[in-house]
Amino acid sequence: MKLFIVGQKWLADALLRQCADGGLDVVGVSAPSRDDRLFRTAEAMGIAASVHARSLEPAVVPENVDLILSAGAHCFIGQAARSKATMGAIGYHPSLLPQHRGRDAIRWAIHMREPVTGGTIYWMDDGADTGDIAIQDWCHIRPGDTAAELWRRDLGPMGLRLFALAIDLAARGRLPRRPQCEHTASWEPGFSGRLLSGL
Repeated sequence: MKLFIVGQKWLADALLRQCADGGLDVVGVSAPSRDDRLFRTAEAMGIAASVHARSLEPAVVPENVDLILSAGAHCFIGQAARSKATMGAIGYHPSLLPQHRGRDAIRWAIHMREPVTGGTIYWMDDGADTGDIAIQDWCHIRPGDTAAELWRRDLGPMGLRLFALAIDLAARGRLPRRPQCEHTASWEPGFSGRLLSGL
């Protein structure tokens, strides 16, 4: 199975390394800049690397891709780009979707004093974290946790585990799809002190 990774920073870089260590065929990556860890690691491995801006251009996705993996990508991956992959695109979101859609899911879960959160691999569509759920896992939010601590301890490693499981299931034609329940969905804006002043 041929994979294409879109993303940035630690998660995308770790996902590329995990795929390479597992003998998976990553045929290209796209990162937000040439200085990003994903771009630099791909170049060092001899893997085609491109740079995206606010959206992923379909032209950078090779014709022979089976599955696009979105790992911390803050760019729009539209239908034209997703359709270049025979199976489409999946992404990782650090919440139990449909709860906490949006960029700051971890911070909002902590701010709302929730005892449990988790991660979701979902099938990407044109919405913001709205696609069908593939697989999920959960973890406790400990008293005093910061977003960085929760990410490093649980949610980041969880993303890598879920990606590995999702790729395996997709290769066997068994990766599930379950629509998100809009009645229980929530979306929060970017987290900032100004936004919280009225809460």
